Amino acid sequence: MTARPKLKLFDFTMIVISLVIGMGIFRTPVNVAKDAPSTFVFFAAWIAGGLVALCGALTYAEIGSRLPVTGGYYKIFSYAYHPSIAFGVNCLILVSNAASLAGVAIIGGEYITGVFVPAMKDAAYMQVAANQQYIRMVQMAIAIAAIVIFYGVNLLGLKMSARTQSILMMVKIVLILLLIAPLFFATGADVVTPVISTISPTMNEYVKAFGIGLVAVSFTYGGYQQTINFGGEVDRKNISRGIFLGISAIIILYLTINYAYIKVIGFEQLKTSTNIAAIMASKIFGPNAERVLSVFLFLSVLAYVNVLLMSNPRVMYAMSEDRILPPAFQKRNAKTGALVISLTVFASLCALIVFWAEEFDTILSFSIFLDCFGMILSAGSIFILRKKTAHLNGTGIYQMKLYPLLPIIFILAYVFVALSLLVNETKLSLIGIGVLAAFVLLYFLLAKPTTTDNARTQEETPAS
Repeated sequence: MTARPKLKLFDFTMIVISLVIGMGIFRTPVNVAKDAPSTFVFFAAWIAGGLVALCGALTYAEIGSRLPVTGGYYKIFSYAYHPSIAFGVNCLILVSNAASLAGVAIIGGEYITGVFVPAMKDAAYMQVAANQQYIRMVQMAIAIAAIVIFYGVNLLGLKMSARTQSILMMVKIVLILLLIAPLFFATGADVVTPVISTISPTMNEYVKAFGIGLVAVSFTYGGYQQTINFGGEVDRKNISRGIFLGISAIIILYLTINYAYIKVIGFEQLKTSTNIAAIMASKIFGPNAERVLSVFLFLSVLAYVNVLLMSNPRVMYAMSEDRILPPAFQKRNAKTGALVISLTVFASLCALIVFWAEEFDTILSFSIFLDCFGMILSAGSIFILRKKTAHLNGTGIYQMKLYPLLPIIFILAYVFVALSLLVNETKLSLIGIGVLAAFVLLYFLLAKPTTTDNARTQEETPAS
């Protein structure tokens, strides 16, 4: 049998980078700065988030190498824990992805609204409650419109959505280059000196600010967990190298962009801004550049909306194939091949979350709290998999160095994030816990006996 071609180091490194860099960097620095008492805490959160991402990516790479099965997270959770946990967490991840899509769509709404409603930049205008509500409704309408448009694009089939994605990704690359450009064009007159609070915070305030900052940073670094799908596609020696190079490049890029934000906008001003990329363009290149960059960023948002509408219905399809979801979720359009039911359900869920949350900050907290369950449990599966697949040691699979330190650091980091949210966003956190409990209960009401699922999962586990 001919061996499958392996991804080269450069290709795998680029995949890692593309999995992580999304739209969060154009909005979440505001959330990190808002509660940070100093620029030290601000940058510490970004560095810590990158190191946590590195630990997580290496952990997921080994999980994927030890259990290279189809069906994604469901099979891993089912094999390591129990099918009910697998069902509950997998559905939770789908809800979290829908919340992420809704949040990014709101980011796009925030930027493009500034183009259509210039008055929102007037502080006096925005102090009126009725105007705030009007702006919020416009942003929500734009977010819903983006979801509806790309729901239609994906109904036209994979080829159309893939071509659209390629075009929008080129727009995102141009946008990132434009975002860093102010570092080279800013003059002394344009630069606002970073401000550090003169009030000395207590240790509790530092810890609280760091925890809140990690929530937004976790959202921005998300995506590395998809390295779980490449454990068998990369030479063992290149897995850790590619992940280290990719995450290191992302850390440097994010620190550079954040330095640009602080240099051009100012640390205190960053705390209260929203469309920060457009503000940077305006300060350096004038008001017209702000409008152009806002349009570019909105198009980049559409790339994220499109790719999640492409991928998540296929997760539902896989769950339906495993008889976890009803057969209707496998239904395809006869002409385009689009997963009509799965796509419609996921797009509807995204739109409902926009209506429910209304603001990006609410969606961010809800999404990350849901993610914490998936991250902690999925990374924790490595301890179980190492025992169950000990016979694979020395057979060429990837095994991370510094085990068990790396997964422990990763798990503790997400426990810290979850506890921070539980303390600061108690209502949203309790809703998240309720959603997980409801999905687990739903499994026992609807799913097949668990022994069948366990048997199938074990059959797919490599014996050597």
